[in-house]
Amino acid sequence: MQRRQAPVIAAMLALAVGLVVGEREHAGSAHAASAPQRPNVLVLETDDQTLAEMEVLPNVRRLIGDQGVTFDNNFDSFSLCCPSRATFLTGQYSHNNGVRGNAPPQGGYQALDKSNTLAVWLQRGGYYTVHLGKFLNGYGQSNPTEIPAGWSEWHGAVDPTTYRYYNYTLNEGRTLHTFCATPQPSCYQTDVYRDKANEIIRRRAAQGPFFLWVTFLGNHSGAPREPDDPPQPGTPVPAPRHHDALKGTPLPQPPSFNEADVSDKPRAIRQRPLLNARQVAAIQENWQQRRETLMSVDEAIASIVDTLRQAGELDNTFILFTSDNGFFHGEHRVSNGKVLWYEPSIHLPLLLRWTGNTSLPRGVHRSQLTMNVDDAETILDAAGVRAGRTVDGVSLLPFWRDRSKEAGRDLLIDNSPGPGHFDGIRTLHYKYAEYANGDRELYDLRKDPDELQSQQANPAYDALRASLAARLHNLVSCAGAACRARPAVRYTAARQGRCGVVTATASARGMQNVTFYVDGRRVLTDYRAPFRARLRFKKRAVVRARVVLAFDRLVSVDRVVRACR
Repeated sequence: MQRRQAPVIAAMLALAVGLVVGEREHAGSAHAASAPQRPNVLVLETDDQTLAEMEVLPNVRRLIGDQGVTFDNNFDSFSLCCPSRATFLTGQYSHNNGVRGNAPPQGGYQALDKSNTLAVWLQRGGYYTVHLGKFLNGYGQSNPTEIPAGWSEWHGAVDPTTYRYYNYTLNEGRTLHTFCATPQPSCYQTDVYRDKANEIIRRRAAQGPFFLWVTFLGNHSGAPREPDDPPQPGTPVPAPRHHDALKGTPLPQPPSFNEADVSDKPRAIRQRPLLNARQVAAIQENWQQRRETLMSVDEAIASIVDTLRQAGELDNTFILFTSDNGFFHGEHRVSNGKVLWYEPSIHLPLLLRWTGNTSLPRGVHRSQLTMNVDDAETILDAAGVRAGRTVDGVSLLPFWRDRSKEAGRDLLIDNSPGPGHFDGIRTLHYKYAEYANGDRELYDLRKDPDELQSQQANPAYDALRASLAARLHNLVSCAGAACRARPAVRYTAARQGRCGVVTATASARGMQNVTFYVDGRRVLTDYRAPFRARLRFKKRAVVRARVVLAFDRLVSVDRVVRACR
C-alpha cells in the first residue's frame, strides 16, 4: 500500500549503516530539513471501557474527538483483553495472530510472536518506541524483567500486580519497581502512569518521532477491596478524589437490562436466571465505581495532551484513543464481563487527532464500519511505515478525510475455541452468529438496536440470513485481502463527446441505488437500472459511485476523469 508520507531520508540512512533504531541522529543529514516530518504516535487505551462510558470522559471528547474524528461504528473483533491487544499489535484477526484467549494454551503473552509487531515495525522505521502500563495477559509471570522485541523503552506492568491500583510492580528497563505496598494517594496507578507519560514526552520532544502506548488499567476491576464493594462482581478502585462522586446516580436500564424473554437467545443465555435485587444492587455499585475510576483517566489524558502542547509537539502528534473491549451491566441478564458478541461488549470508542495534517478535517464524526483490526494499519499509514505481516485491516485516514468513502467489507466477531465458541458477522445494520452447539442468532439493528428479538426463525429474513452465512463462512478463515473482500461493481466514467460532459455508469448484482459524486460533491442518486449519471465539469475530477446493494452491502468506487483535454 502506498503511504501518503514516506519515512524521512535520515531514518533510512541510519538504518542502512546499522545504527541503533530509536536513537538515530538527525544532525549531519543534508536532506533531513526537506523531508516530510513524520508525526509522533500516542495511543491512549482504557481497559473494559464501554462506549456509553464516554459520558464521563469530557476531556477526551473535547481534546481528541472535537479536534479530530470520532468513528461512531467501531467494533472489537474479539471482546477480551489479550486477543484484542494482540490484534492491535498485529493488525490481524485472532485466527491469524494465534492469540485466542487470555491464558495458555490458546492465548496469553506467550502465544504472540512478539518479534513481528507494530512496535518492531515502527522501531525499524526510525521511531523511538515506548510502552507504559498493561501489556498482554500473563506478561512477567515467567520472566518479570523480560522486554519484548521492538521497544526502545519499557515500563511494563508485571502480572499479577497489573490488576492492583496500589502495590503494583513495573519492569522499567529490566529493573523492577513496586509502588506503594500500603495504599497512598500519591501512588494511585493512573496518576503514576500520567506522570511517567508526561516525563517521557518532555524528554523525547524534538528528538525524532516517538511511539508511546499508554495502557491504563481503568476501568478494569482490581485490588484492593474497599468497604463499599459488593461481594461479587469485582470492582475497580476510583482515585480517592473521585470516591462516591456519582453516588446516587441511577443505573441506566435499557430495554435489554435483565431481559425478560430470552427464548430466542442461545443456550448460554437461556440458562441464566433473572437478576435478583441483590445482583442489581451489585451491578449499580460496579457501574458507579467504574465511571468514577475513569474520571482520573480523563484527567490524566488532559494532562498528557497539555504536556504535548507545552513541548511544542501537539500538532505533530497522531493521537488514538480507544478501549480494548466493552463490558456488560445487566444487559441480556449478564451481570458483568465481556466476551459475548452483544453490542455492550463489542461496540468501542475510537477517537483520533492529528491537527498537524491539514488534509484531515476537525470535529467530525464518521459512520463507516471500523474495527480494532484497523488500528495498526492506520498508525502505520500516518507514520509512513510498512507492516511486517499481512494485515487484515485498513487505514482509516481515507475515511476520516472522506465521509462518503465506503470499504464494502464485513466485520468478523468471534471468541475462544471450545463448546461456547461462536463466529459472528457485523454489517452496518445486521448481525448474524453461528455457535458451536448449533445455536444461531440474527438481529436487525435498525428495528431492534437492543438485540431483544433474534430473527433467526423469521422466514422474512431467509434471503438475508443465507447471504450473511455465506459471507461469514468466508471470514472465519480469511487472511489479508480476503478479510477486506468487497462486492464486485462494474463502473465506468468517461468523457462523452464534447468537452465538459462525462457519463458515469455502475452495475452490480443486487444493486438498489447509486449516488454519484464529483470531487466529493453529491450530484444525484439513481434508483433504477441502468444506473447512470450525465455529469458536467471541465477539469480533472474524481467521479465516485457510492453503491448500495442488497443484504446490507455498501461500497464506493472512484474513477479519475479529465473532462476536457
